[in-house]
Amino acid sequence: MAATAMPFEHLGEGLVTDYFIVREQLTDEQWERFRVTRRFVDEEVLPAINAYWEPAELPWPLMRRLAELGLYGEDIVGYGCPGMSPLARGLVNMELHRGDGSVGTFLGVQSGLAMKSIALLGDEAQKARWLPAMAKLEKIGAFALTEPAHGSDSVALETSARRDGADWVLDGSKRWIGNGSIADVVVVFARSDEDGQVKSFLVEKDMPGFRAETMVGKGASRSIWQAEIELDGVRVPESSRLPGGSTFKDGPARVLVTTRSICAWGALGHAVAAYDAALTYSKQRTQFGKPLCSFQIVQERLVRMLAEVTSMQLYCMQLARLEEAGRLSDTIAGLAKFNNTTKARQVIAEARDLLGGNGVLLENHVIRHMGDIEVIHTFEGTATMQTLIVGRDITGVGAFV
Repeated sequence: MAATAMPFEHLGEGLVTDYFIVREQLTDEQWERFRVTRRFVDEEVLPAINAYWEPAELPWPLMRRLAELGLYGEDIVGYGCPGMSPLARGLVNMELHRGDGSVGTFLGVQSGLAMKSIALLGDEAQKARWLPAMAKLEKIGAFALTEPAHGSDSVALETSARRDGADWVLDGSKRWIGNGSIADVVVVFARSDEDGQVKSFLVEKDMPGFRAETMVGKGASRSIWQAEIELDGVRVPESSRLPGGSTFKDGPARVLVTTRSICAWGALGHAVAAYDAALTYSKQRTQFGKPLCSFQIVQERLVRMLAEVTSMQLYCMQLARLEEAGRLSDTIAGLAKFNNTTKARQVIAEARDLLGGNGVLLENHVIRHMGDIEVIHTFEGTATMQTLIVGRDITGVGAFV
């Protein structure tokens, strides 16, 4: 490897990010989840991920390993799922995103969106059928909410569901659906023609009228596939409707509260990766006869990066505490997502700049995070939408239109 390249083996060695000593607050279960996931990232993800990311290929060996490590299902209890605490789940997501955003997002879609929808909204038969298989990655799931004309205003979705005897017939289009083209089952949200409310359905890949096509040309999160989905008269039995999701609020909105907090943890992982790469590089790279880290301006930049990373950690720790206590709201989760994705973008940009030209090379593990953080910053509610949601909460005035 060229002298200017930074071998992945050294990433993590300079990770002095527990500056406020939060490690002491972790239980044995939380620490073990963190330790196992960190070792997986260092030994298996970092050495391999660039070879998947550049050609936009799915990292199947890494995705299967998540099942072997018992990570799918995260905080779901029973059905072969690990039943993690909120903090353990957050630490796992942080570490996976420290390795790669695509790997972290695949876990997020499979567990946090698809499996969590079934766990929260499904009946016992639906849970028993799908969750054990999904925890083993024998079945893959997707979450189809976003539409071509409805992203931030997904509450106005147009995909329709009409009764036809004992079945429902679904028509419409979905876009940006993670895992959509490889999923065995897709959680589809559609508006009932009976009461105008958004209902939740389990659509299987072999149902007539269901088509999914992988989207191409992405410049970020290249190792997870998003799909465009067409629903043309898809007939779904009543037994495939998720009974707990009979309105938008009870269905997708309920699921997304938890996943937005996980977005904050994922953003922290990307920021930690960038900070670690910058610190490691500054110690290795020599200019003007001495290491970069010996220059005052470089140290000042590193300290500012560390300050942002540390504040993001504290946000995430409090999120976990609130969720554990049953007090996590959509506005708190939204504020954390807004803060952490915004700060992570700044930290990663600083790291990319500090590495100079070497910062745009995949082998130095910064530019990949620079692209991938844009995905987390955007999905499950953009920073603009989170601002409006929290703004309405603190002022009592809606400013959406």
